[in-house]
Amino acid sequence: MQKKHPLYDLLAPVIEQTGFDVVRIMTIGTVRPTLQIMIEPKSRENLTVDDCATVSRAVSAVLDEKDPIEGEYSLEVSSPGLDRPLTTLEHFVRFAGYEAKIETDEAVEGRKRFKGMIIAADDDGNIDFEMEGKEYRIPFTAVAKAKLVLTDALLNEAAAAVDNK
Repeated sequence: MQKKHPLYDLLAPVIEQTGFDVVRIMTIGTVRPTLQIMIEPKSRENLTVDDCATVSRAVSAVLDEKDPIEGEYSLEVSSPGLDRPLTTLEHFVRFAGYEAKIETDEAVEGRKRFKGMIIAADDDGNIDFEMEGKEYRIPFTAVAKAKLVLTDALLNEAAAAVDNK
C-alpha cells in the first residue's frame, strides 16, 4: 500500500470540504520543493482550472496558518491526467478493464513489476490482474506504485466524454 504523505492528514479534509477527492500528495525536489496535489471532483466530472484554483486557495490558507514546510516551496494543484496514478483500492475497482502498470514492494508469484489489465478488485483488498495471458492476485497492501497506461482506448474514451458535453 502506498505511503501517505506527511501532510495528507492536514490537507485531505480541507480538499474534501471543497468537493474534491485527493488522488495523491507528493513532494518533488529538495532545494525549492514542489508540493504536488492531484485531485478529482467527487462528482467524477472533468476537473477545471477554476477547480484547481479553488483547492489551491483553500490549501494555501491552511499551509500559511500551520506553516508545516520549512523554507520556500511551490504549490501545484492538478488533475491526475489520463495515465493517472492508482492510489486507493477504489481506483482499482473503478478502473477494472483498463491497462495499468503496478510495482509491488514484495514479490507476488516471483514478480515485482506488472503491466497488463486490471480484471477486478475485491473487498478483501486483492487486485485480480491479467498479464501476458496469466492471472495474478496482487494484494493491495503490496502495491508500491501503480498507474493507468495511456492507450488508444483510454484516449478515445476521454475524447468521447468531451464530445458528449
